[in-house]
Amino acid sequence: MHLESDITTVNKSQQEVFEFLTNVENYEQIMPESIQKFELKGEDSFLFQLSGMPVIGLKMQEKLPYKTAVLGSMSDKFPFTLKADIDALEDNKTQVKLVFEGEFNAMMAMMVKSPLKKFINTLSDNLGKL
Repeated sequence: MHLESDITTVNKSQQEVFEFLTNVENYEQIMPESIQKFELKGEDSFLFQLSGMPVIGLKMQEKLPYKTAVLGSMSDKFPFTLKADIDALEDNKTQVKLVFEGEFNAMMAMMVKSPLKKFINTLSDNLGKL
């Protein structure tokens, strides 16, 4: 399954946005309001839970300065990545698009598509408010 967020403009430099997105502590700031749990599991991973959803673990998998940050699922049962594509527009204006890639059976994909799309758009929107 491939999902993309809307493109968000952040009033920060490309480097600042990259550094924000590669520091896993910062993800708590951009989570949806329905977050019930956020727990750091080391310097490159965290767990979170949204209302009515299971606990999900994410680990920083790839960093390509200052263009890309990729988080990956820590569960073999729910394999996916969440990639941030970061592009400079001006010195202090950057565009970010979040891209979700996951492998799910048709039934699971049908159930999770809408909540996942809403989730990545919320992350993207909240990033734009920084």
